[in-house]
Amino acid sequence: MVEQGTSEIKERIRKQLSGIGNIPAVPQVIAEVSNMLDNEMTSASDLCRVISRDQALAAKILAVANSPLYGLPRRVSTIEFAVVIIGFDHIKNILLALSLLDTFKVRNAKDWNHQDYWRHSILTATGAKRIADDLRYPKSGEVFTVGLLHDLGLVILYKYMNYDYKQIMELVENQGLSFLEAENKVLGYTHSHIAEFLLEKWNFPRNIIDAVVNHHTPSESEYNPVLTSLVHLTDYMTQKFEIGTFMCDDNMPLDENILEILQFGNMEYLEQFMESYKPLFNQHFESLNR
Repeated sequence: MVEQGTSEIKERIRKQLSGIGNIPAVPQVIAEVSNMLDNEMTSASDLCRVISRDQALAAKILAVANSPLYGLPRRVSTIEFAVVIIGFDHIKNILLALSLLDTFKVRNAKDWNHQDYWRHSILTATGAKRIADDLRYPKSGEVFTVGLLHDLGLVILYKYMNYDYKQIMELVENQGLSFLEAENKVLGYTHSHIAEFLLEKWNFPRNIIDAVVNHHTPSESEYNPVLTSLVHLTDYMTQKFEIGTFMCDDNMPLDENILEILQFGNMEYLEQFMESYKPLFNQHFESLNR
């Protein structure tokens, strides 16, 4: 593949996606919730009424709040209690990310398992938040958001660039390339760049976008390598434990620069650290399958 600059990659993506008329400028729920949460007069009850109109979204929020990995001290049975105990800032991040995933949901596809995609996204998000909390990272809500959105570009690729997706899968299956290698060969960029283009379009914060773009290579993060490393580590752990994996992460290498970024010291300590979370990953994954 010929090396390209960032602006050239973005221009290629813009041209490919601009001809697709049904990609929303801003998903409706995102716009509505953002406006409400920017209003100081919005109460937990107001937000609860909006969320409760979408029962699927409400159920997912409760599933997040009651995840063994999420770490809340008691069971959350109502949306209003979830809003209060999680907090407005974090509930906004959860709603934005969940709304995006729901907007681009793939239904009844033989070659795309959306349930597996959802489980991997939510496990990465909740696992990364739990690890961030345990390491006393102050903005674990951002970690959750990046974890939930880290593979957003994959579903966009499948849904709106399906011919390219099928070419990529043929290279993976027939030539043994990794998914990232095949993406670069077919497109000249990866699903992370697709996510970057759209998240910029929807005015997501730059540090969130940067972490999504670099979740496979956190040492290349310009804005927040710690945030990016937390998501990378958790994404890697799903593959290492073979719990909630998704096809594009097969043979995903660990960026060992996270040893220094997250101050683990050495690989032996990191291995022990990862293993200590395996029971929680299993417990959470089982809860998703009930």
